[in-house]
Amino acid sequence: MGQHDVKPAESKELRAFVQALLEDLRALERMIAEGRIESGMRRIGAELEMFLVDDGFGPVTRASAVLARLEDAFTPELAEFNLEANLAPLELAGDCLGSMEREMVRLVRAAREAAGEEGAKVLLCGILPTLHLSDLCLENMVDTPRYHTFNKVMKEMVGGQFRTLIKGLDELQVTHDNVMLEACNTSFQLHFQVGAEEFAQLYNLAQAVTGPVLASAVNSPVLLQRRLWHETRVALFAQSLDVRSDTLRERGKQQRVTFGDSWCRDGVLDIYKSDALRFRALLATELGESSLDMLDRGETPPLRALCLHNGTVYRWNRPCYGVVDGVPHLRIENRVLPAGPTVVDMMAGAAFYFGLMVALGEEYGDVSQVMSFEDAKHNFLHAARYGLGAQFQWIQGRRQTARELILEHLLPLAEQGMRAKGLATEDIDRYVGVLSERVERGRTGAQWALDSLGEMGEVGTPDGRHRALTSAAYKNQVEEQPVHTWPLARYEPDDRDLLKGLRFVSQVMTRDVFSVHPEDVIELAASLMDWEHLRRVPVEDDQGRLVGLLTQRGLLRLLAQHRGGEAVAVSEAMRRDPVTIRPEATTLEAMRLMREHRVGCLPVVEDGEHLVGIVTEHDFLEVARNLLERALREA
Repeated sequence: MGQHDVKPAESKELRAFVQALLEDLRALERMIAEGRIESGMRRIGAELEMFLVDDGFGPVTRASAVLARLEDAFTPELAEFNLEANLAPLELAGDCLGSMEREMVRLVRAAREAAGEEGAKVLLCGILPTLHLSDLCLENMVDTPRYHTFNKVMKEMVGGQFRTLIKGLDELQVTHDNVMLEACNTSFQLHFQVGAEEFAQLYNLAQAVTGPVLASAVNSPVLLQRRLWHETRVALFAQSLDVRSDTLRERGKQQRVTFGDSWCRDGVLDIYKSDALRFRALLATELGESSLDMLDRGETPPLRALCLHNGTVYRWNRPCYGVVDGVPHLRIENRVLPAGPTVVDMMAGAAFYFGLMVALGEEYGDVSQVMSFEDAKHNFLHAARYGLGAQFQWIQGRRQTARELILEHLLPLAEQGMRAKGLATEDIDRYVGVLSERVERGRTGAQWALDSLGEMGEVGTPDGRHRALTSAAYKNQVEEQPVHTWPLARYEPDDRDLLKGLRFVSQVMTRDVFSVHPEDVIELAASLMDWEHLRRVPVEDDQGRLVGLLTQRGLLRLLAQHRGGEAVAVSEAMRRDPVTIRPEATTLEAMRLMREHRVGCLPVVEDGEHLVGIVTEHDFLEVARNLLERALREA
């Protein structure tokens, strides 16, 4: 969805847009039949998305200012804490991989220099570990009609609320009122130019290799400080843009974010026509001249309607139409790989993908004849969940872990493909070596992050541990060493670290909260408070809405009044109007409320009623203790 001059597709405009879309499809069909699509040329390209962070490694909204200092290769993304760099296309030959790496290093360094002038840093990661839900607000969206229109249309389609539920090592359940959850994701997207006559076979190859390539490159295990999938981007992207109604879900209607449901049989039109039928147009744009009229004059049409609609359907392997110097071409855009951990890590993944795209067809011919589509989709989803530990169903019934399949079969095959294509020997050796070491050691970016968090244990606050993780990733990236060589991140707080971890309630609150129901018997609540050494317990109804707070004082008062007899409900002892606070509020505000109302805790609520945590005087005393201990050590 690269066009900026868009607006909601409604009534008459919608009908005109759909007519133009159908005409574009007829024009493309004619171009393919007349042999106008470029063939015999294999080019590669890439796009790289980045995060902007502050000195505390939280997101910082400086994208517009940073972009003003950068060249045209950079473009905005959805959030003001994201950037995107577009690499120049290269012919798949000679030292193209080394050239791509050098350009990516140059662009990242340019972005870092420009960001530094605006008080920011550039970080490469699939999902920023320090993000909070409060960062995902419309105030942090890039201020363009394109994004605001997109948000408006998508929000209307879901009835105002986007719901996300992801289960991994932890569980995340979020209800949000805009599309900014999508801004949690940054990716490294690869482009592979193909001819029209070979599109179906190569597209199917791309689908088949996506699982193994992703398993070797996973780098997004944490979202909103929950440990979820090894590549949580896959689950988050699918859910954050799921606009199907409950009825359509029950019918199994395909999502806009999709791997697909079958092999491609009849070329690129097979996909484009299916998407035009399955997914209604969301946006419209100025359409310009008729595509068929341009063809009649021997000109190449831009197919604006087709490209805009295609940009609102998020296939993990997306077909792309483009025109360069008047010559139309087709590309397969692989959207699966995350940004980071380093440029050389990303290039190793790119080399693996391009090598397999060259070699796999030579090895197996038409992959749809030797592998079921269900196995390809299974491999993709398992790679996203488990990384190198995924169990794969490979061609001809081979069952192996991702690690075994890559080392024993696919990496040698990719190397063979790159050598057959005549790519530079030093580049092949370098990238194959990096990927081989990463897979042998089992040290993907995701595994490094999970191992680091595991090593930290419960020391400090969750926010402090995730900032330590992000800080270590940044330092290792700047040194440009591949992730398999990184030492585990350690939590070593200093005064500034502790103070930054005190800014907002969401950074210090306890999320794993014991609660009771208003109709629970009071003896159950008393046992909970005794066994867990709690002085206060929130009271929630069936919908997770805070309806009261049970304190030791209220419990003792009720027990004193009821000696024996029938069971008494929690509702008779709870305080019905507890003082609450929002997660995005400052800790100074929390302290002020505690002092004013003479309370020792504040339930933390979203939307004015839903309990998401609790912050107590003990939380602040713990941070103060850490500061005092450090001061005494240094005295």
